[in-house]
Amino acid sequence: MSARAAARPGRLTAEALTHGELTVRGQVREASNAVLYCTVTHGDISGTCVYKPVAGERPLWDFPDGTLAQREVAAYELSRATGWDLVPTTVLRDGPYGQGMVQEWIEAAPEGAELLALVEGEEPGPGWKPVGFAEVGEGRTALLVHADDERLRRLAVLDAVINNGDRKGGHLLPAGDGRLYAIDHGVTFNAEDKLRTLLWGWAGEPLTEEAREVLGRLATELEEDAPLAARLAGLITAAELAALRARVADLLRTGVHPRPGGDWPPIPWPPV
Repeated sequence: MSARAAARPGRLTAEALTHGELTVRGQVREASNAVLYCTVTHGDISGTCVYKPVAGERPLWDFPDGTLAQREVAAYELSRATGWDLVPTTVLRDGPYGQGMVQEWIEAAPEGAELLALVEGEEPGPGWKPVGFAEVGEGRTALLVHADDERLRRLAVLDAVINNGDRKGGHLLPAGDGRLYAIDHGVTFNAEDKLRTLLWGWAGEPLTEEAREVLGRLATELEEDAPLAARLAGLITAAELAALRARVADLLRTGVHPRPGGDWPPIPWPPV
């Protein structure tokens, strides 16, 4: 048996990602920002991870330069606080190309449950929630749907909390153990409403009792000087932290999943 054990998904700790030896093995070339595929070794644990150096971030007009890595870490902190653990372990650290975000690599299960689909007709069918109609070529349209899945519903709540501006299908990773992971959270936490997602199927529906309990806990943990609020204060701006508190309070007040706003395209395109 090898002296080093390969970590299973969800088993790489923040300590290992922060202090382990980081070695770049390749690059994810289809990404819009620099995304490096790496191995990390810490003591007798080794695993694979993603390293996104701040130096490789593409400037965005609506997000301050050099902050996408911090937003990825902030999304992980919020995910962990919910208890749903939808975001893989993510840390901020120095690497071969300077400071960046390092996140455990999650290999999607090759035969995982289908979460998104394009269907004919105007109704989604049992077990599916409608998102909207999409052009599929030659003047034809199809109904974009997502699964009526408890894991996706939790993620829809998390995305509303973090104000995710880019929830695409390719960011959903069903793992072999039945868990769902979500990645790519660089464009989050803006102080203005920028929610863009494929998970609109529950828009306007009442939040689950579980979601309301989670939001209540978050409201407490986001109070001034609470540990979670203190960690987030080092990752996002004071205005963004105030807007985060306001979004949680608004979800608790309304008790429903948010509906698409009118000032921002509600669905990212392409959807993958």
